[in-house]
Amino acid sequence: MTAAARENYVEAFEKKVRASFARQAFMKTLGAEIISVGRGTAEIRIPFSAKLTQQDDYLHAAAISAILDSACGYAAYSVAPGGSRVLSVEFKVNLLAPAVGEHFIARAAIKRAGKNLTACTADAFAIEGKNEKLVATMLATIVQIHKK
Repeated sequence: MTAAARENYVEAFEKKVRASFARQAFMKTLGAEIISVGRGTAEIRIPFSAKLTQQDDYLHAAAISAILDSACGYAAYSVAPGGSRVLSVEFKVNLLAPAVGEHFIARAAIKRAGKNLTACTADAFAIEGKNEKLVATMLATIVQIHKK
């Protein structure tokens, strides 16, 4: 593949991921933004919001799980054939530390992309100043829904 063809390919998959993300009402509710997309990778960031905390003022596990899930989905979507959609069919989240920070980043990467199923992992980090702290990790299975 030539450098120009590779650049056009990268632009195409990044455009489709960003366009899909822009249609996500729930991510807008969280104040999330997609900060990077690569072939088989995605990063999503949300700011701390008191509206998203649980009783002890930590960011709620559901908010962390949501950005982990979406990051895995978009990592899988970046390698899905044109016209396909992706949906999570299973995931497991390990909450490793209280989610305390100025903002939070979920970084996902695919482990294996098959014809129909993609295995993906993601880690969520709490960011405070220049410090990052791992607060959660996810293992997810994403299914491709092929256009008929």
